[in-house]
Parts: sequence; C-alpha cells; structure tokens
Amino acid sequence: MTVTAQMARFALVGVVNTGTYYGCYLVLLTWLPYIAAHVIAFALSMTGSFFLNCWFTYRTRPTLRKFLLFPLTNAANFVITTGGVYLLVDLAGFSSRYAPLVAAAAAIPITFVVSRTIMLRPDTPAPSAERVP
Repeated sequence: MTVTAQMARFALVGVVNTGTYYGCYLVLLTWLPYIAAHVIAFALSMTGSFFLNCWFTYRTRPTLRKFLLFPLTNAANFVITTGGVYLLVDLAGFSSRYAPLVAAAAAIPITFVVSRTIMLRPDTPAPSAERVP
C-alpha cells in the first residue's frame, strides 16, 4: 500500500476517531470540567484509533507491543490538542464545545508520521548477519 493510500486511510480513521472523541467529550462535559472531559475522551478514542489504524490504515496485526507503544504516537497530539484547548478556551475565549475540533487540526501531520513509524516497525528485530571468518 502506498503512503498516499495510508494517509487517506489515516485521515478517514481520524474522522471516525474525532467523532468518537467529540461525542465522548460532549457527554463527559455535562458533569466534568472541560480538561477532565478532554483527557478521558482522548484516552477512550485513542484505544479505538489503535485498532482501526492496525486493521484498516496499515493492515498490520495488533500486538501488545504496538498497543503499548501506540500512546507514544499520540503524545505530540495530546500536547498540541490539550495546549490548544486551553489556549483557545482560557485565553482566546472560544467555546469549550468547539475548541477541541480546532486544536485537533494542528496535530494531524505529526501524529501520522509517528503512528506510521510505530505501526510498521517489525515486532521482532531483524537477525543480524553473522560474519564468517
């Protein structure tokens, strides 16, 4: 599969993931502060994103190792979106209902590069060539 096809699939998974995140966020926002709602919704949607990216985007088998590394793919996304939500709501006066959608757009390219690197990395290191004297 080409990188372009992977990017298109990644974008589609991102739309589904964003919808999942945003739905969870709105439900949680009814009784939690916006940052707490954001963090919990982010964690839930990230789990779904892992499986969708394994099966649909990269067509790779989900493994425990990839699952444990997958949160690293979202570290930059988390920092950018959380900082963005805070800046937009507290400093720019955006509505807490819409700020996550705006903040998420800036994180997409970084998340794709890191995600692709982890998901397509072999689960076991390649055997090194032994030198024959």
